[in-house]
Amino acid sequence: MSVLTNNLELFLRLFGQTLQLFAISAVLSLVLGTLLAALRVSPVPVFRGIGATYVTVLRNTPLTLVFVFFLFAYPLLEILRIEPYTAAVVALTLYTAAFVCEVVRSGINTVPVGQAEASRALGLTFTQMLGNVVLPQALRSVVPPMTSTMIALLKNTTVASGFAVPQAGSIRDALSEQGDNVLFGLIWVAIGFVVLVMPLTYVQQVFEKRWSVAR
Repeated sequence: MSVLTNNLELFLRLFGQTLQLFAISAVLSLVLGTLLAALRVSPVPVFRGIGATYVTVLRNTPLTLVFVFFLFAYPLLEILRIEPYTAAVVALTLYTAAFVCEVVRSGINTVPVGQAEASRALGLTFTQMLGNVVLPQALRSVVPPMTSTMIALLKNTTVASGFAVPQAGSIRDALSEQGDNVLFGLIWVAIGFVVLVMPLTYVQQVFEKRWSVAR
C-alpha cells in the first residue's frame, strides 16, 4: 500500500495521461474505422480494394512496428515533424481503426439486404442509405465487440511507454529509479487498468439494454 500512497501523484498523473491518450485515439479510430467500413462495402471496386488493403496490412502488423515506423522511420522522410506523443496517437489510431472497421462491417452485414434495396428503390444515394438506414442499425448490434476493441486500445496504450511517451506503462521505470518495490507497483497498475475498464463494461451494458435488437 505504501508504494501507492508514497507515489500517488505519479500514479494519478500517468494514469491521467493514459486516459488522454486513450480518449483521443478512441475518437479518431472510431471515425476512421467507420469510414473504412464504408469503403469496404462501397459499390465502387477501387474503394473496396483500398479498404481491404488497409485492413489487411494494419491488422497483420504488430503494433510495436507501427510505433517504430512513426517514431523512427517517419521522421527520416522529413515531411512533417511530429512529437512522440502525437506519433503515439497516430500509431494507436491507425492500428485500432482497422479493427473498428471490421467490427462495423460485421454490423452492416447483419442488416437485411432488403432494406438497402428498398432504400435504392426510393432513390437514396449510397451515402444516404448507409448513413440514414444501415449504420444506425449496424451500430446497435456491434456494442459488445466494439467495447472489446476499445478495451484492447486502452491496454495497448502501454506500448507507448517503450517509446518515451509517459503514461501508466511508464510507472515501472519511475518506481525502479526511485528504488521502490516494482512488483507491488505493477500490481497497482494492473488494478488501475481494471478500474478503468469497469466503466467501459458498464457503458456496454447500458447501450445493450437501450439498443437491444429484436431477432
